[in-house]
Amino acid sequence: MHPLMDTHTHLYDDSFDADRPAVIERAISAGVVRMISVSETVEDARRNLALASKYPEIMPAAGLYPTYLDFDVAEGMRAFIRRKCEQLVAIGEVGLDYWAVQDEGERDAQGRIFEAFIDLSLELDLPLNVHSRSAGRHAVALLLRKGAKKVQLHAFDGKTGSAQPAVEAGFFFSVPPSIERSRQKQKLVRQLPLSCLLIETDSPVLGPDPQTRNEPANAKIALRMIAEIKDVTQEAVAEALYENTRRLYGDVF
Repeated sequence: MHPLMDTHTHLYDDSFDADRPAVIERAISAGVVRMISVSETVEDARRNLALASKYPEIMPAAGLYPTYLDFDVAEGMRAFIRRKCEQLVAIGEVGLDYWAVQDEGERDAQGRIFEAFIDLSLELDLPLNVHSRSAGRHAVALLLRKGAKKVQLHAFDGKTGSAQPAVEAGFFFSVPPSIERSRQKQKLVRQLPLSCLLIETDSPVLGPDPQTRNEPANAKIALRMIAEIKDVTQEAVAEALYENTRRLYGDVF
């Protein structure tokens, strides 16, 4: 079977401090040989770079979680990304979150910060690893308006109609293990083409059991569910995921 990549995880998280080497070994044993560790803050991003220097399986990303609405902090993150761009595989996670941010003025600030990260993605030719909780349609519209090129929409919670323009633009959608218990994710996978799908875990969250720490090895669950929903073999899904991952992230395997 083709090797797999967990395209969105938080391996810097302190919930992994006690057993991170074992977590990585379990992932490799499950065929998940690469893991993109995204960040929510500059401190997380620094940890990702340090972890990547220690574990070759970890691919570091740097981004600012959408609930941080401070323009100076956002500019600091962009400066960090510019300095470290040769070491990073993606800008993320960045995006919109209309579940956590409901004030219109704050949403406007969130959108302007996201726009600046989209501009940076185009400037540096780095993929965007995008968070869009309760804002899928808005995130896709903004990405299209700004001319974004390399985009992964992680754990997309919108409707297929909102996803379709992103599919047509060549964007990718990453599926977490929580698809086992999410009818919305199952419906999305049923209706989207295999050619635009990736797998992720968002570990330590979005696992098959919401009460248990998630980890990269569980990306295999997302693969299995895609195969069941699409009624194709796991081998065929793994091959498609391998090609999709390389189309977005290059020769990472």
